[in-house]
Amino acid sequence: MSNNSPHHLHYLRHALSLAQQSPPKPTNFRVGCVIVSDPANDGDSSSSSLTTSQTVPGTVLATGYTLELEGNTHAEQNALSKLQASQGSADVQDWSLVLPQSSNATLYTTLEPCGLRLSGNLPCVDRIIATRRGRHGEQDSGAGIRKLIFGAREPGTFVADSKSLQKLDQAGVPWEFVPGLEEDILKVAMEGHVTQGSAQGHGQEQAKKPENATTDAKPQGQIETNVDDISAEERKRQAALPRNPKKRMMEVDVPP
Repeated sequence: MSNNSPHHLHYLRHALSLAQQSPPKPTNFRVGCVIVSDPANDGDSSSSSLTTSQTVPGTVLATGYTLELEGNTHAEQNALSKLQASQGSADVQDWSLVLPQSSNATLYTTLEPCGLRLSGNLPCVDRIIATRRGRHGEQDSGAGIRKLIFGAREPGTFVADSKSLQKLDQAGVPWEFVPGLEEDILKVAMEGHVTQGSAQGHGQEQAKKPENATTDAKPQGQIETNVDDISAEERKRQAALPRNPKKRMMEVDVPP
């Protein structure tokens, strides 16, 4: 566990509270994200605990949660979009204007960011890596997101292995998994999903329903007739029909 885990957990809890604002959907994970500037902390602090008298280091620059902005938007995507909007542009090419090296920005997200999106949209990992590129295309300008912190691995609900951490390693982006909130994070993330157990239970209930239900179902092709529903005109028409002389019938006068 990192020496900085107390304040990492502080920001992960903040991100978790944001995730709870995301509407539950069967096709999304509810994720929260916080981008923090901490110029005084280079990640090597020896502090292992925070007391009530201590102030959590860092300044929150932007936050985001799943589906906060229009479209099928992810938490990290929304937080970065807000930073871009703060510069008056929806597509900042030079992130040194938004997250200069001096900001020493860390991105906190409840769930490991996506490395592959089935929708075809740009994965969040790619967006994070892009913030480190310079104006002239250099791979690491010293600006952008300097570190990624997350509290739970992405479940394989939609993508079995998105290779997100592998992408971060290849791009030289430091990342850290901070344990302690994983159970709560996954519970919030998967709210609105149909689990295998509930789906099976629903199927069993449907299978038992015809067996237990008391219905007046008729054999196929048989039509039920209610004599009380026959109109007076229909009675007269039926009475005028010729009778079969070979059939012995007991005539009963039915009052109109």
